[in-house]
Amino acid sequence: MLPSRSVWICIQREKKHICHRSSQHVTGLLKSSGSPVITPSPLSSFSFSKSLSGLSAARRGLIQRKMSENGVTARRSKVLTIDTMNATVKKVEYAVRGPIVQRAVQIEKELKEGAKKPFTEVIKANIGDAHAMGQQPITFFRQVLALCSYPELLKDGNFPEDAKHRARRILQGCGGESIGAYSGSQGIECIRQDVARYIERRDGGVPCDPDNVFLSTGASDGIVTMLKLLVAGEGRSRTGIMISIPQYPLYSAALAELGAVQVNYYLDEEKCWGLDISELQRSLEAARQHCNPRALCIINPGNPTGQVQSRQCIEDVIRFAAKEDLFLMADEVYQDNVYADGCQFHSFKKVLFEMGPEYSNTVELASFHSTSKCYMGECGFRGGYMEVINLDPEVKEQLSKLVSVRLCPPVPGQALMGLVVNPPQPGEPSYTTFMKERTGVLSTLAEKAKLTEQILNTVPGIACNPVQGAMYSFPRITLPERAVKEAKEKGQAPDMLYCMKLLEETGICLVPGSGFGQRDGTYHFRMTILPPVDKLQILLSKLKEFHQRFTQQYS
Repeated sequence: MLPSRSVWICIQREKKHICHRSSQHVTGLLKSSGSPVITPSPLSSFSFSKSLSGLSAARRGLIQRKMSENGVTARRSKVLTIDTMNATVKKVEYAVRGPIVQRAVQIEKELKEGAKKPFTEVIKANIGDAHAMGQQPITFFRQVLALCSYPELLKDGNFPEDAKHRARRILQGCGGESIGAYSGSQGIECIRQDVARYIERRDGGVPCDPDNVFLSTGASDGIVTMLKLLVAGEGRSRTGIMISIPQYPLYSAALAELGAVQVNYYLDEEKCWGLDISELQRSLEAARQHCNPRALCIINPGNPTGQVQSRQCIEDVIRFAAKEDLFLMADEVYQDNVYADGCQFHSFKKVLFEMGPEYSNTVELASFHSTSKCYMGECGFRGGYMEVINLDPEVKEQLSKLVSVRLCPPVPGQALMGLVVNPPQPGEPSYTTFMKERTGVLSTLAEKAKLTEQILNTVPGIACNPVQGAMYSFPRITLPERAVKEAKEKGQAPDMLYCMKLLEETGICLVPGSGFGQRDGTYHFRMTILPPVDKLQILLSKLKEFHQRFTQQYS
């Protein structure tokens, strides 16, 4: 039963009277302590935290005790605020899932609620998420994972024997023969052995020790783990990490969080995003004036730029790293994604060992692979590995300790990584279907890489280098001065303005080049080549029309 109006009025008057008395009492305490007074509102629910926060701990404690003795309780202020949180986290940015993507998600909700837009769906070409774009999973991989997840299916005659054999082997490597159990921190031993054999086959017989293989939660986990080991020092001795510009924002985000110094070297857009040793030298010498560069990161094939490095380029990079005492980090997650004629993937490890003991016995290298890219596209399983070469034994012990803190990578992801490196072989029941699916995915990606380059280069004001590999194009866009001026007035990067308008008018979600880094005065966007061919053609047609309209609007 609700109180009568007269009773309610009495209650409110009493509350106001109590608040007023409490306010006077706290004000008196503040005056007696010799501290500045911020008089709270009588109806502020005793929120005096701002008044108290500027006092010494002793005075604050005295006042709070007196308030407690008089039946007055100050509201507890937040321990964690934007001002008291870890400052390095606030510096972290990840453009691939930044404001554009957040707005795209909001627009999708608006469309579902019946909002009228000049389009009927959002086409997300912002991230390399193959299955979200409609790519179908590889049958063999999902069969084995199903068997591992529900071993009762091993009795089912509908599953091929090679899938059952892989599943039994993986389960035997798991505690309690269940993928629900923790594994060793470095990963399931039989899978690390399979990774080692895969690397040996890939690299033409170059030996691989399974003890140098660490399974990881995607490649990202391995990359961040190695960066943690590398970052040290203060001031001019603080670790610098050399990364390419344009770069994948994982690197800049991780370096910001770790408080490391980001050392940029620029890829040459005029030479199909080539890597020039003279640019590495320039970047290194400039960085040594204010930090201690210790590592060089390479992405091959490139993200977001899609270039594939030649063997000669890799040799030059290894010689440079050896001469300058740099730790090499080779991000090779797109190693199966090579499309252009005359291009071939060469692993850094293979080239390193073929250069002879002068380099293979001395240059420190960590290389990374993942289940998320190539023909698999299994991003959600978060499977990956890293291999370390010439790592100091004591550092390797610290690496083992560091990975043990997170117990183990997801075991289903480990299992999937094991299947990627140990797929069906000739003569096995699943081989024909596996090869048909694998070849189909890669040939379709090659078709879409060429289609993207060709159509974008028909648009005045857009210039797209050949997409030699990986899953992205990174075209340069020419923007009118009025658009650049408007963006700056809004505090936006000009290509952010462009991409946001593109999203609002067409439903196409791309990532502005400013999120990856670019030379001053140039503007780009990154788009995946993953949408199905028919949808990709629609996307490119809409993009062409938008660019022409945008240019006319701001000319």
